[in-house]
Amino acid sequence: MAEEEETELSDDQKKGIAKWFLVNAPAGEIQYVSKDLKLVLNDDVYNEAASEAFPVYNKSHLISLKMPGGFGDVLVTSYGELQDNEYLDPKTAQVAIVDHVKQACTKVRPATDEELPSAYVEEYRCALEAEILKYVAEAYPKGSCSVYCTNGKDVEEPGSDFDLVVVIAAARLSPQNFCNGSWRTIWNIEFKDDIQKLELNGKLLVGAHYFEEGNVQLDTKHECRDSTIFQSPDDTAISVANLIRRHETAYMASLEESYFKLSDNTFKELRRKLPITRTLFPWRNTRQFSLKREISEELGIGK
Repeated sequence: MAEEEETELSDDQKKGIAKWFLVNAPAGEIQYVSKDLKLVLNDDVYNEAASEAFPVYNKSHLISLKMPGGFGDVLVTSYGELQDNEYLDPKTAQVAIVDHVKQACTKVRPATDEELPSAYVEEYRCALEAEILKYVAEAYPKGSCSVYCTNGKDVEEPGSDFDLVVVIAAARLSPQNFCNGSWRTIWNIEFKDDIQKLELNGKLLVGAHYFEEGNVQLDTKHECRDSTIFQSPDDTAISVANLIRRHETAYMASLEESYFKLSDNTFKELRRKLPITRTLFPWRNTRQFSLKREISEELGIGK
């Protein structure tokens, strides 16, 4: 019987596989995956895959990049994306031009008036960002955050609705110790003027990768909802920040509790409850399994 001939993958197939590996790389590890892919792909296929995968990865992982000129860091997120490779930093009213494949900010420019929210919306956005910055400094010392206006940025006075989004990202990368992890939270906040109410929808994403002599990954997603009343900018900011703090602290506590129960519950479920004989070992009466007695009887020793 003739052996089946192996079919060479097309360039499009190779590009699709490469993109999957790049997009699904754990936090902080896409450059390592990229380096390996370069060794097995030709330049054209790799460059196409990288140019499509890196923007998706950078935005989904909410990476933080340092802006030249001492403007601080900018979060790469779809909420701040203006055009291809241009991302608004609301804190500094600067627009960062990003090289996705190099994961670097190449230059900045001032944001135009059309790219920024109105003075009325900015008052709420700025007050909320100030409170979130305090919270992130306490909870995630190496974290980054931004508050964006995603709807109604031209609202000039009370009477209309608008939406803000709080984005928080923190990463602990330690490849020399074979572990990397990230914490990402996105809070959509709807300011409903007609009912004087704010509705919050939160999405919490936690990822971790431990790869010393193995490959263990954690990838969790948690969603939650809450609400508060529409108040002045400062009071609204304090109320929203407290709600975010409460939900994120509770979720972190639930993760820690689940880790404590791993050895007692989860790992036990992975083991066979009974041996193949379907009989429990009689630990209190082990004499019936005396190896010395069985050998003695078999060899006739002591008779």
